Amino acid sequence: MRGTLYVVGTPIGNLGDLSPRAVEILGSVDFIAAEDTRVTLKLLTHFGIKKPLISYFEHNKRERGEIVLARIESGENCALVSDAGMPAISDPGEMLVRQAHERGILVVAVPGPSAVVTALAVSGMPTGRFTFEGFLSVNKKSRREHLDEVRNEHRTMVFYEAPHKLLTTLQDMLAAWGDRRLALVRELTKIHEEVCRTTLSEAVQYYTANTPRGEFVLVIAGAAQEKVQADSLENALLLARSFIKSGDSASTAAKKAAAETGRKKNEIYKALTQNICENDQ
Repeated sequence: MRGTLYVVGTPIGNLGDLSPRAVEILGSVDFIAAEDTRVTLKLLTHFGIKKPLISYFEHNKRERGEIVLARIESGENCALVSDAGMPAISDPGEMLVRQAHERGILVVAVPGPSAVVTALAVSGMPTGRFTFEGFLSVNKKSRREHLDEVRNEHRTMVFYEAPHKLLTTLQDMLAAWGDRRLALVRELTKIHEEVCRTTLSEAVQYYTANTPRGEFVLVIAGAAQEKVQADSLENALLLARSFIKSGDSASTAAKKAAAETGRKKNEIYKALTQNICENDQ
């Protein structure tokens, strides 16, 4: 009989946030797959839990994933944990969960703290609709593409960032989007927890003069709806034509341009095909 993969949320700071159910599951499984076994060992020691640990992180997830899944298929129960928060959210555990489903292994959630929703809840920013964007790439080209992709996103956006990259990220966001309201949520549930409501330009100015400390969650206002709608039809057509030059059909190009500019696909397609016909005459 196959075992079960438990996806267990662990504290993002305050150890008191580990739920009684999580303690029970961690104490009952046969082994624990952990992003960093040293971090998890401290957590287990605090709660008096002794269990075999296997490391499972970004650079060994393919090899270790097979080992973990094979043990579960042989009948063992496993708890998947990350360094903090819910595993599989902007975390290598995403692959293990997907593979477990593909192999017919039962996956059970043991909910716990999540920096995304915790930061959003205390940010004071609109929470009805939001998008989680994770970490920006360190690759300059990928970074620019990511920022440009969400330029017209009107939902609240949530990003993670490390202190040593924070200033560069804020500068890049300001350059890509112009000034925006944001909440810098730092060191969640820890002694020095802080929520700073400011703007991108003010944050750049502050952290140019002050070294960032602690882990950050950035909760940023989306583009104003009127700005999304204000992208001119001419800009949308220029974008669509560039897609056509790259090999897309007029319909596909119109669809892509609509997604990036906020204009209607039919409007772009009509103007695009009219223009093509006129050029052919």
